[in-house]
Amino acid sequence: MNESGEQVLYPGRSRSPRGVLFRLYLSHTLSTWCSRTFEFGAVLALAAIFPGTLLYASCYALVRSAAATLLSSWVGELVDRSNRLEAVRHAIIWQRVPVALSCAIFLVMLTVRDSSYVVQLSFVATIALACVEKLAAVGNTVAIERDWVIIVAEELNTDRQDLNAVMRRIDLSCKLLAPVVISLVDSYSTTTAVWVIFGLSAVSVFAEYFAIAQVYYAVSGLRRTRASEQGTSDGALEQPLRTQRPSPLDRIGSAGRSMFLPWIDYMRTSVFLASFSLCLLYLTVLSFALQMTTYLLSIGFTSPQVSLMRVAAVMVELSATCVGPVVTKKIGPVRAGLWFINWQLAFQAAAAAAFAWLGADRRIAGVGLVVGVIASRLGLWGFDLSVQYIVQEVCAELLSIHWTKRY
Repeated sequence: MNESGEQVLYPGRSRSPRGVLFRLYLSHTLSTWCSRTFEFGAVLALAAIFPGTLLYASCYALVRSAAATLLSSWVGELVDRSNRLEAVRHAIIWQRVPVALSCAIFLVMLTVRDSSYVVQLSFVATIALACVEKLAAVGNTVAIERDWVIIVAEELNTDRQDLNAVMRRIDLSCKLLAPVVISLVDSYSTTTAVWVIFGLSAVSVFAEYFAIAQVYYAVSGLRRTRASEQGTSDGALEQPLRTQRPSPLDRIGSAGRSMFLPWIDYMRTSVFLASFSLCLLYLTVLSFALQMTTYLLSIGFTSPQVSLMRVAAVMVELSATCVGPVVTKKIGPVRAGLWFINWQLAFQAAAAAAFAWLGADRRIAGVGLVVGVIASRLGLWGFDLSVQYIVQEVCAELLSIHWTKRY
């Protein structure tokens, strides 16, 4: 027990800023790595189960993304209402359990490999589990990057822009390495790849679970609840709610409001246009996603050549995590964001122009397109970091206003 009567589970640990940050980075790395390996490994498994068609993999990815789009505001509301540590721990568990169950189902489907009802029902089950895993990953990201990072940076006197850059560097590194590792294992056996995903997820959950708890107990600001910051106890808030029994219609109306009101509040914020513009950037097909990879393979580039192009693109993206904080400190996040978005626009336009003018030679046109797209990734991720910093600045103020109005 400490002086305030609060139980401390990890006394004497993670007291130094480096120790706290190391555990925060470790937790984020494990969460991101497992999410990336599962995301890519699931597509490989579906490709092996349903060869010759992208229908099943496309439906899987579409429903998973749609669930995140429609229910992310509800997940954010749950994170806001919950104790910080409990919210992250629930997100960790609900990420790992669907992964384990999905791996078990994939193993069954790889064994059967026919169009029976068992396989079709199993496919539907994997989609449902993927939605749960994605929503848990969203909850983890919202809790850590929009709340924990702000408090940790403030209490440890760490530059938040540098902390954001390291977190983004971890994201991009996992984006680069996780698919490569799983692809190498999958080249030997898809079944082995599924077992590797299951094993990594099962082993890493314990390290992530306790690492994030050590961060929580080392940073006192994380242990302050929103209600207590407003001078109101949780018990006093819950008592009136227990005495009132809402009708089914009231519950349905409340659920509808909780789903749509955050979107309305979001559109009313001062950072809506900046945040929305960042969302629109990811609609472009001028990136090394499925469409670009398919196009490059169709015009004669080999798989190793496309892989090297992807590596070059990720290396440029990683460089943005070093350049972004420096530029932001010199000219501010708003001007930095404008510089980076114009950088991306210029090179995307150059890539499109090269593709149009050199179209007679498809390989040369492809090279021009690739060079422009790779260079543009510096602008995209620099803009991403600038917008994230601006949103974090407003998030703390909005949370304070939200809980003041509520209580």
